[in-house]
Amino acid sequence: MGRRSIHTPEELRELIIEAGTQIVEQDGLEGLSAREIAKRIGYSPGTLYNVFDNLDDLLLTIEARLLDGLAQRIALSDSSGTPEQRLRRLLNAYFAYSQEKPKLWNLLVEHRMPIGTKVPDWYRDKLDGLLQPIEQAITPIVDGSDAKKRAQAARAIWAGVHGMTSLSTNKLSHVTARSGAALVDDLVSNYIAGLKASRAK
Repeated sequence: MGRRSIHTPEELRELIIEAGTQIVEQDGLEGLSAREIAKRIGYSPGTLYNVFDNLDDLLLTIEARLLDGLAQRIALSDSSGTPEQRLRRLLNAYFAYSQEKPKLWNLLVEHRMPIGTKVPDWYRDKLDGLLQPIEQAITPIVDGSDAKKRAQAARAIWAGVHGMTSLSTNKLSHVTARSGAALVDDLVSNYIAGLKASRAK
């Protein structure tokens, strides 16, 4: 492919992100390389490193956009009804979003930072933002004054659903004949029941 016309830094950044996203969506993380990105956008492989520090930097950016999309989807979920109903709708929206582009979604699980390297604070902030709607939904059930318990419960629920989303794009059928959505419903029902029982003691 011949080199395209000159792009501004912002345009080039978007080209790289778009190409990287498409590669992961089509071929998974193993298909991503600076050479393949360069081939798709019509620049040399070294161009990527003029825009991003490395492939990990690019992948975190792609993941961030994926998380932003999830946050928007969750925000659109119906917030009426009981805490259990709200939580169920929220997590079903989460699960449905994960199934739309499974290879891209799996990037969140498959991509690991190099040993000794931490994800940046802005990335952690995005993850924390996703947990807030879960915390809000369970606040009426958990002791509202116990922020630590509320945060722990939200993270346990999130971890359970995230595990189901990852399995459902790959090997869930090896574990159970039930659908991922049905398992999410089970998780909500049983966890909420546990929280209620704990508070009643």
